[in-house]
Amino acid sequence: MGKRSSNLKLLFIVNPGSGNNEIDFAEAIRTYFESKNSDFEIYELFKGCSLDKLRSVITQAKADRVVAVGGDGTLKLVAECLEGTDTPIGIIPAGSANGMAKELGIPLEVDAALELVVNGHPKKIHAVKVNGELCIHLADIGFNAYIVKKFDDLPQRGMWGYTKAAWKALWNHSKMEVEIKIKDKTIRTQAAMVVIANATMYGTGVKINPDGNLTDDLFEVILVKEYSVMEILKIRFTDLPFNPEKIETFSTRDLKIKTKRKVHFQVDGEYMGKVNRVEANILPAAITVIV
Repeated sequence: MGKRSSNLKLLFIVNPGSGNNEIDFAEAIRTYFESKNSDFEIYELFKGCSLDKLRSVITQAKADRVVAVGGDGTLKLVAECLEGTDTPIGIIPAGSANGMAKELGIPLEVDAALELVVNGHPKKIHAVKVNGELCIHLADIGFNAYIVKKFDDLPQRGMWGYTKAAWKALWNHSKMEVEIKIKDKTIRTQAAMVVIANATMYGTGVKINPDGNLTDDLFEVILVKEYSVMEILKIRFTDLPFNPEKIETFSTRDLKIKTKRKVHFQVDGEYMGKVNRVEANILPAAITVIV
């Protein structure tokens, strides 16, 4: 038997820069636990907080559960610190993109998410190592990574900011020449983007990868050959099926991509710069999450 939930020690890693700043999450957590005799600690991330610093905070806390309060980027940071351990990770969705929370069916409402952190059950899921980075959600090269870069540069967030970034990217992005190696197959093609998908959907809730499963030992590679405005809008705003002439999907345990020119690259919503090689492989049962 595990410890009774009221005796759990919880460590909350709060990213104050996440989302739209409408809710003070540290305050919401304190309020929730006011009448409960729970042992909890809150650590607020500061800009440029290093992995080593966060690791030592987590090690010192000796918590039973570590909770990421933020978007996919915050979760990635906490997951990197706990990769390969059995310490379960809780999620309080507080970012502009909460793809992984949606994926795992975690409520977006704060108190309901806190309830789950305390009473939910640990479940092991796999991740993907992409160019040495831990990817728990989605990584890609090309068009979407370029949007992520443009979106990061914009003062406004939300749908309008996204649409503006997408529009800029649409006008300025040219196709990539890619060589993709999957198992014993080599595919040479032009592509608008190539997605490495551990999960099934983008943060907007759109399924780019309907075949995805967080507990099988495969990840999907989605090759988007053509980008028309319609397909891009479909990816973000609808659950309409893709045009198969424009989009192909493969399942694999490892992958190598080479591109002729350097291309934009992002992992879990974080822009990583330009690359001309990508290597990815599956990390089975890499992290434990509370669901």
